[in-house]
Amino acid sequence: MGIVLLDSKTLGEDLDLTPLLKFGELSTFATTSSYETIKRIEDAKIVITNKVVITKEMMQQAPNLKLICIAATGMNNVDLEAARELDITVKNVCGYSTSSVVQHTFSMALSLIGKLSYYKNAVKGGAWSDSGLFTDISHPFAEIAGKKWGIIGLGTIGKEVAKVAEVFGATIEYYSTSGNNKINDYHHCELDELFTTCDIVSIHCPLNEQTKNLINSSNLTHLKEGAILLNLGRGGIINEDDLAEEFNKREIYAGLDVFAKEPIDKENPLMHLNNPERLLMTPHIAWASIEARKKLLEGIVENIQTFLEE
Repeated sequence: MGIVLLDSKTLGEDLDLTPLLKFGELSTFATTSSYETIKRIEDAKIVITNKVVITKEMMQQAPNLKLICIAATGMNNVDLEAARELDITVKNVCGYSTSSVVQHTFSMALSLIGKLSYYKNAVKGGAWSDSGLFTDISHPFAEIAGKKWGIIGLGTIGKEVAKVAEVFGATIEYYSTSGNNKINDYHHCELDELFTTCDIVSIHCPLNEQTKNLINSSNLTHLKEGAILLNLGRGGIINEDDLAEEFNKREIYAGLDVFAKEPIDKENPLMHLNNPERLLMTPHIAWASIEARKKLLEGIVENIQTFLEE
């Protein structure tokens, strides 16, 4: 049986892929470009892809293909309608990264609210040594306790973030992007109100027609002065040009792990802010703790096993 993994590098070189070998011959590629995909999957029965796009044309030229395993939760990189037409099963993996994303959310929040970037540089750069004082409180930092934490997208991850934020002493408000999730243990409010009242706002919703450019110039102006905006959902939910413009106007903070184009362009306005210390950016890693990636592989193995037993 031919199994092809198209983009193993995105799963990490430290991940042990040997559990896949029990299903047959495994061909592994670190990365796969769009013009390489057809050649690599044309004889495969099972294809594993994280972000490599698989189109209808590609599937049509792979007559043995029976199963596509997406090494992620999102399924937008595979033409699902074409797969149904061609009787090709598509399976994803859910829930593997919840703890990892929640942890990264708070890593970002704590770094920004605690002004850790400044204080790290004050010590390493010698400013503290030169001050003659036992402490440096020149950049006042705050506590999460007593703050309002707003959540955009109160799904599985959003609910876990809410629980942890409550442990820190925050009160929770949320905005339902679908409009259907308004009965919860927390206060639901509209987006403008969320921005007006909350000190920290974190995004945990998918990218779809309702959420594309959801955060833009029309509502960023409502964000509280000094507030922290975190995007752990998908790039494209925030209009990055509008966020950069608002950043240069006044004091707001942001932690972004996802971007409209990944990797981020060096010309992206977020790379050239007047006050870059107020922005924390990471390269789409919230999902990727070693524990999460192991769970992801376990999910892929389970999906293949289930498919073969059906």
